[in-house]
Amino acid sequence: MMEQTENKRDWYKKMSFYQIWIRSFADGNGDGIGDLYGVYDKLPYIKSLGVDGIWFSPIYPSPNADFGYDISDYKDIHPDYGTLDQFKKVLDKAHEMGLKVIMDLVINHTSDEHPWFIESKKGKDNPYSDYYIWRDKPNNWDSLFEGEAWEYVKERGQYYLHIFAKKQPDLNMDNPKVRDEVKDIMRFWLDMGVDGFREDVINFISKKEGLPNGLFFLPAAKGMSHYKDGPHIHEYLSEFRKVCDEYDCFQLGEGPMTTVKSAMNYLTGPTKSLDMMFSFDHMMADCLYTEYLHRPFSLVKLKKAFTKWQKALDGKGWNALYMENHDHPRIISRYGSEHFHKESGTMLAACYLFQQGTPFIYQGQEIGMTNIKLMSIDQYVDVSSITNYHTYHLKEDPERRLHRIHLSSRDSARTPVQWDDSENAGFSKVRPWFYVNPNYKKINVAKQEKDPDSILNFYRKCLALRKGSDTLIYGSYNEFFPKDPNIYMYERSLGNEAYLIICSFSRLPVKPKKPEKYKGMHGELILCNYKETGRFLKPFECRVYRYPNT
Repeated sequence: MMEQTENKRDWYKKMSFYQIWIRSFADGNGDGIGDLYGVYDKLPYIKSLGVDGIWFSPIYPSPNADFGYDISDYKDIHPDYGTLDQFKKVLDKAHEMGLKVIMDLVINHTSDEHPWFIESKKGKDNPYSDYYIWRDKPNNWDSLFEGEAWEYVKERGQYYLHIFAKKQPDLNMDNPKVRDEVKDIMRFWLDMGVDGFREDVINFISKKEGLPNGLFFLPAAKGMSHYKDGPHIHEYLSEFRKVCDEYDCFQLGEGPMTTVKSAMNYLTGPTKSLDMMFSFDHMMADCLYTEYLHRPFSLVKLKKAFTKWQKALDGKGWNALYMENHDHPRIISRYGSEHFHKESGTMLAACYLFQQGTPFIYQGQEIGMTNIKLMSIDQYVDVSSITNYHTYHLKEDPERRLHRIHLSSRDSARTPVQWDDSENAGFSKVRPWFYVNPNYKKINVAKQEKDPDSILNFYRKCLALRKGSDTLIYGSYNEFFPKDPNIYMYERSLGNEAYLIICSFSRLPVKPKKPEKYKGMHGELILCNYKETGRFLKPFECRVYRYPNT
């Protein structure tokens, strides 16, 4: 069980965060692109949710080959989104309202338009020559986004490594000057008052010496065993940790393909360098490693992932809880039901918000935004979706291949937030930069504000309940009936109090079993997404009971 006594740096445990992917959040200056002016105007709304902090996906200058994750200047704001002065205004207002702010730190790679790379590609005799990874002959590694992981530069006469898009050359973290640059970037934002970082693909930054050829693992993942959790990863992260030790801030890592075992090395013991880590296991309940390799949804697989991480970190580390972000399709379209929209949207909130850890809510998740189904691949902008469509399953007809994109595209998470039922969903007074989901007249913030039983107001109830309960923050986690294919049931217990959370993932009524320890006991129903309850759970019903803990 997690101790309730907290040190100074443990403030994140009680918190919940709201993630902003700014380009699609709110347009405040009328150019069709979300920006910091829109964020400033929406700060009262964000505060009203009951969250305690904001995580900004990258807002730095970028050519947008990967929408901000290809950075050309780490110490400024993209002109599409505003200025440094406007960012400071947002930061100060957020702090005034009691909201923390964390930034995305993307240091595995830069943009190929970053001044460092522009200099580096000129030749081997300049100060930036070894800021990136160059070779005379490429190895057999794959890029996760675009074909092979090497691109030739005629000017230099060598190939550079790009694990992601061609316009995202990998930094050479073995070069101490590069690590000093990273520390300088961190101090720049921390000195401004930022409260921490979400560190992008942080487990990829150390590559194996000699860059040996990789074995075939998965499509697009050849070579991963030589750069995931690399040989100097903990040494380099400890340097960055020392910077954060100078400030009252926290570090959250994104670790693709991270196992519980490897995560423990980042979160605990002498190599602890992160406060939390985003795991991916629970994102694979309807796919094989990536959403593009779609499989039927399995609740048992989802529950197994949840429980594995809850049990492993209990009393040792701390979980980062999420169901959506900018990199995954919308969760109602995946694990819930667009037909039972309100029911599954509220149930999915309860299924993860009451686990042990710090919850993250992605923009639009709180109103149950769903996947968009565009008519042509030419309408998509996500580099990975476009590559997948043109690389895999080429023998299938175009309609079937497009269906795969409908199921898997990151663009579904990046449609403009649906604020109201006016033109452009209230996101902008002009045509937005990307398509608005046509269901915005039914699914929007303004409509749900008026409905006390809406998904939006259910999120508020869940966050308020969690915030007011030490049991739901620190209590131990235990799952019941893990093989049940329809119901996810878990408890949180601390001292003489326990909460039992029951979530039905079924489109049909199902009768829940009562755990042995609760037989003969009557719990107090604290929260439910239906007005009336009975012996059977209705489609996607969830209930939260409070019991005395025996």
